[in-house]
Amino acid sequence: MAQANPMAAVSNIYRTPELWQKITFTFLCLAIYRLGSHVTAPGIDVTAMLDFFANQGGGLLGLYDLFVGGNLSRSTIFALGIMPYISSSIFMQIGAAVVPQLDKMQKDEEGRKKITQYTRYGTVALAAIQAYGYALFTSGVTGAVQNPGTGFVIQMVLFLTTGALFVMWLGEQITERGLGNGASLMIFFSIVERAWPSIFQMFSFVSTGAVSVLSLLGMTGIMLGVVAGVVAMTLAARRIAIQIPQRTMAKGRQREAAKNFIPLRVNSAGVMPIIFAQSLIVVPGAVAQFSGNQSMAAFADLFAPGTMWYFILSAVLIMFFTYFYTSIIFNPVDLAENLKKQGGFIPGIKPGSKTAEYIDQVVTRITLPGAIFLTVIALLPIWLADLFGVPFQFGGTSLLIVVGVALDTMAQMQQHLLLRKYDGFMKKGRVRFRGRGAQSSGY
Repeated sequence: MAQANPMAAVSNIYRTPELWQKITFTFLCLAIYRLGSHVTAPGIDVTAMLDFFANQGGGLLGLYDLFVGGNLSRSTIFALGIMPYISSSIFMQIGAAVVPQLDKMQKDEEGRKKITQYTRYGTVALAAIQAYGYALFTSGVTGAVQNPGTGFVIQMVLFLTTGALFVMWLGEQITERGLGNGASLMIFFSIVERAWPSIFQMFSFVSTGAVSVLSLLGMTGIMLGVVAGVVAMTLAARRIAIQIPQRTMAKGRQREAAKNFIPLRVNSAGVMPIIFAQSLIVVPGAVAQFSGNQSMAAFADLFAPGTMWYFILSAVLIMFFTYFYTSIIFNPVDLAENLKKQGGFIPGIKPGSKTAEYIDQVVTRITLPGAIFLTVIALLPIWLADLFGVPFQFGGTSLLIVVGVALDTMAQMQQHLLLRKYDGFMKKGRVRFRGRGAQSSGY
C-alpha cells in the first residue's frame, strides 16, 4: 500500500477553499481568546497572585490554571475560561444517564436543541458561582485585592461571568464554523501555549546545573515513549465483528451479509477520570487551607503528593471513575437496539438483550487496561521527579488532552480532504467501483 505524502496533504489544504477558511476562522477565534487573556480584571495585584500560585498553586488550582492557559493566576477577564461550559456539559451528560426525560430528549433534534439551551443556562449559573468564589478567594486568601468589599465582588462576578460567556460563544463558533471542537481546542491551545516556557526552563536548569545532561536525556527518552504510548492507547480499540444483511433493489432477495465491525475504544473515558480523582483528592487540603483547622491540615498531609496514601487513593479513585464515567457515556443497550433496527447481528450472539450483555462484558474487560494506563499516566510525573531529582513535573494529564484533540482535529481535516476528492470524481463522471465497496453500518 502506498504511503501518503505529508507535503502533498498539506498542499491539498491550500487547494481546498472550504477547509482553508475553516482553519483560518479557527485560528482567528483562538487569537481573540489569547488576546483577552492579557486583559487583567480591575482591582487585583497580579504580582501577588502569581507569587501565590508559584508557592501554593498546585493541586486543583494548578490544574484549573493549566486548562485556562494561566488566566486564573494572572486574574484576567477570561480567568474562568471554557471550564464552566465544560462542567455544565458534563452535568447534562451525567443527568441524561440518570434522568429518563433527558435521555429521551437526546434522541431527537428538538430535544438536543433544548439540552444545548439548558447547558448554556447552566454555564451562566456555574460561571457566576465560580466568579463569586474567585472574588472571595482573591480578597480573603491571597491578599491580592487593594480595595476588597461588596463593590469589588459585584464587579468581579460581572467581569468574569461575561468573560466566561464570551469564551463559550467563541467555542461554539469554532465548532459550528471552524474546524474541530471549540471547547477542546481552547484547552489544547492553552496547554500548548504554556508548554514553550517549560521547555526553555528545562534548558535553563541544565545550564545552571540543577539538572544533569544525563537526566535530561533520560527524561526525554521516557517522554517520547510516553507520547507513543498515549497515541497508541488513544487509538486502541476492540473490534467486534458484525454482519448487516443487504437487499437488492430489483428482486428483493437477500445478498450475503456485509461484514463490518463495532470499534470499542479501550480508553473511552478519556482524561475525565484523572480530573475527577484529582478534584476529590485535593479537597482535604483546600478545606484545611480555608478553615485553618490544624486537625484537617494534619489529615490533608497524609494525602500530599508523593506519599504512599496519595498513590493508593489516586489509583483507587482513577480506577473507580474510569468504570463510572465509561458506564455513563457508553450505553450497550442503545447500541444493541440500533444494531437490531438495521437488521445487523454479532455472529454467534442473539440480537437484543444478549447482544447488549455481550457488548457490556467486552467493555468491562477492555476498560481495565485503560484504567491502569490512566493511573500510570497520572502518577508518572511524581515518579519521574523523584527518579531524576528534577524540580519540575511532566504532565501526563495535559499530554492525554493534547494527543486526543490533535488526533480528532486531524481526522476531521482528513474527512474534508477525502470529501473534496470524492466531489471531484463525481463532477468528472469517472466514479469506478472495484469489487465490493466498503459498507458502513453507522458505528
